[in-house]
Amino acid sequence: MATRGVKVLKGDEKKEKREDMWLAQIGQRENHRYASDNSESSLLIHQLGRDILINCLLRCSRSYYGIIATLNTGFHSLIRSGELYKLRRQMGIVDHWAYECFMYSDKESLAVGTQLLGFGKEIMYPIVYKYSILTHTWTTEMRMHTPRCLFASASLGEIGIIAGGCDLRGNILSSAELYNSETGRWETIPRMNKARRMCSAVFMEGKFYVIGGIGVESLKTITSVEVYDLKTKTWIEIPNMYPARNEEAGLTEEPLTAEAPPLVAVVNDVLYVADHVLKQVKKYDNEKNLWVTVGPFPERTTSMNGWGIAFRACGDQLMIIGGPRVLGAGFVEINSWVPKEGPLEWNLVARKPSSSFVYNCAVMGC
Repeated sequence: MATRGVKVLKGDEKKEKREDMWLAQIGQRENHRYASDNSESSLLIHQLGRDILINCLLRCSRSYYGIIATLNTGFHSLIRSGELYKLRRQMGIVDHWAYECFMYSDKESLAVGTQLLGFGKEIMYPIVYKYSILTHTWTTEMRMHTPRCLFASASLGEIGIIAGGCDLRGNILSSAELYNSETGRWETIPRMNKARRMCSAVFMEGKFYVIGGIGVESLKTITSVEVYDLKTKTWIEIPNMYPARNEEAGLTEEPLTAEAPPLVAVVNDVLYVADHVLKQVKKYDNEKNLWVTVGPFPERTTSMNGWGIAFRACGDQLMIIGGPRVLGAGFVEINSWVPKEGPLEWNLVARKPSSSFVYNCAVMGC
């Protein structure tokens, strides 16, 4: 299942200069490919000129790239090279696609650049699966320095970071790793201040936030949030930023080992959380250090202690993916809301017959 939206941002003079440089570089590399193709589409390419052609391709939704790539070898090579996506990223032109993947399987997923990563096991050993939207192929070549599960993860452009989790022996980790999708390499980064598992992560204001989770000394939710600065390569800890479950009056605290990691998402540098107990969406007030209730879940969205639904940011909108708990044939819905358009009002984007349980979901923006 995938949903997409396009957001085009106007670039400044620096971006325009970079664009001109990239267009010249791409045009030089592709010139000999176009020259050897005598199809009608190739003649049209020559009439339009390289710069106009590439500018048009940059502004096309990537849902059309597969069809465009079949026109001739020049188009195919250009799209498969990935250079269009690099230039789109520099210009702020982004399609956001949500992938509900690995159904009926307990794997974790993360979209980084033009790659979809799936973290799971092959027999008993952890493995990382990689799907490339450029080649439409799966590979299993990459491995983390410290194999783990139940970790926090988030991506920003061509990089992704994972932190915490459990190793093969069940030890709770404080270590973290950065993945670069352009080089295909994992890099160890400094450790967090606290080891934690069953945690979640987001990027906000260019920094990596690790939220919630369970530590070594207690089964209660860790209320502090750790923030990694990519520029200084340091962690800071913000105390009492994430509310413990038993702070809500009248609620009985569930065993946290059965609860899902926090359902969090960031839109326009505002942090939101989906409280599966109260079925409420809340947003974080950074100045007052408190959570403000925004509104309820979509009517038919249910979960099992937070498991079975996805709460994600998709460009400038929030999405909840899930369905009702029913026996037999069920369905999954995608509901979205654009915060800047006013009070919370869910819009039904899509529905499909399926198991109502969503195992994992990743959003790719490129």
